[in-house]
Amino acid sequence: MPTLSIIIPVYNERHTILPLLKRVESVDFKDVRKEIIIVDDGSTDGTTELLQQHIVPRHIVLFHENNKGKGTAIRTGLKKATGDFLVVQDADLEYEPHDLLFLLAAMEEKQHPVVFGSRALGKNKTYSSYIFHIGGKMVTWWTNVLFGTSLTDEATCYKMFTRPVLNAITLTCTGFEFCPEFTAKVLNAGYAIHEVPISYMPRGKKEGKKIKVKDGLTAFWTLLTLRLTRTI
Repeated sequence: MPTLSIIIPVYNERHTILPLLKRVESVDFKDVRKEIIIVDDGSTDGTTELLQQHIVPRHIVLFHENNKGKGTAIRTGLKKATGDFLVVQDADLEYEPHDLLFLLAAMEEKQHPVVFGSRALGKNKTYSSYIFHIGGKMVTWWTNVLFGTSLTDEATCYKMFTRPVLNAITLTCTGFEFCPEFTAKVLNAGYAIHEVPISYMPRGKKEGKKIKVKDGLTAFWTLLTLRLTRTI
């Protein structure tokens, strides 16, 4: 039976992590086994203690003593993952885990090695703020300009990929630059990115959204640098 490793980086999400885990656990992937890997990235709001109280055998829970950044947390989870398929799941409730079924179907039935869940293709067109919306559009446009792609949502959290794809690239990200680094490196490695529609329920800064304008600038620079160097 093939395995889907779901990597969940967590930082100060005590209000959402348990409801999110319930949603992930409720998804029936039928003939694909779930491997849920939670990486607490040095939370200071009680998330760590909450996870320690709710550790169950079917979960792999890892802890960073100090906050090291989302990219580092993702890489920690990927090193532990054993799945044939892998995907990152944010710890908030912006993304609906049942949509992962659509990504997995595209991988299994149509043999796409890299599948992104596109919020732009989904029916729900809401966004947390105008600046975040425009920022995501600009990063996607920049990706298409640099790599000659026709993506609609580069900055999506839902990036599913196969084990060979992971083995073909080397990730060095520490923060939110995981998305542009992964995108650029899989494209540099010669993989095509397929997109499927997903739903999206955004949250704002008051609800705990952490990404900032500087992260958008970092994304632009990361994409440009990796395009010029052809790094994988």
